[in-house]
Amino acid sequence: MPRNLDLTALRSFVAVADAGGVTRAAGFLNLTQSAVSMQIKRLEEALDLALLDRSARRVTLTAAGEQLLGYARRMLALNDEVFGRLTHDDYEGEVVLGVPHDIVYPAIPQVLQRFAAEFPRMRVTLLSSYTRKLKAQFARGECDVIMTTEDAVEPGGETLVELPLVWVGAPGGQAWKQRPLRLAFEPNCIFRMGVQSALDAAGIPWTMAVESDSSRTIEASVSADLAVHVSLAGAEPRYMERIPHCGALPDLETSKVNLYVADPVHSPAVEVLADLIRRAYAAQAGGAPVARHVAGEVAEDAPRLALRA
Repeated sequence: MPRNLDLTALRSFVAVADAGGVTRAAGFLNLTQSAVSMQIKRLEEALDLALLDRSARRVTLTAAGEQLLGYARRMLALNDEVFGRLTHDDYEGEVVLGVPHDIVYPAIPQVLQRFAAEFPRMRVTLLSSYTRKLKAQFARGECDVIMTTEDAVEPGGETLVELPLVWVGAPGGQAWKQRPLRLAFEPNCIFRMGVQSALDAAGIPWTMAVESDSSRTIEASVSADLAVHVSLAGAEPRYMERIPHCGALPDLETSKVNLYVADPVHSPAVEVLADLIRRAYAAQAGGAPVARHVAGEVAEDAPRLALRA
């Protein structure tokens, strides 16, 4: 006679494993500590196995518990996917996504469009800011998912793609030929110091001709041929083009585009959003076409863009 595992008990078991204790897991699940303990006990009785080692101050998994954890995650993910696909109209709430403004295009509009189709009643708040600020907000629990541009990836993150930095300027512009080289950067741009070091190493004099907290100001100045800037390859802003300098400017380093997802997540929709981002970057890496621009912009003066389908 087939026996069935209790998915509610499995969810409590996974929460205890992730939280490192019954008390914190109860808070995540909005249950009492005794209710969570009872579910774990029922699960252990059903399997006739000890799943948790309660001898230490911090609850840890037994060998059997470690083996069950992988199965439990897959079973719960499949359960949540079924409900997400078949009853997604019932999902409401908010998901907060943070993305540096220079990599919003080309992937993020496509991701938001697909997410809205999956969860039409979910509210997405898009934060457009600098990597350092987004990571601070993520650490405070203010974002569910963030993307970053970094030299490396920190624990808990994953690298979606690694791209070279390229010089960009006005179409047909001449500013890149001037010496000292006129640069345009935001004060908090993570690429700024590396560019300056590359120019110093190449013996090319430079001056910070345009400095502004507004990315729109930087783009306008560069597109007017008043200065040059750098961008991740493939994410060049509109009204700019890659500079055909033929070695007159130094080659630049690469940068990683990383993804960080809150753990634990408060909704299956968060994992769906993260997976859509992964797939969008995988499609780009595979050469699949991605729309470069869509109607609407991320306003520099109002970086929180709330989208509701």
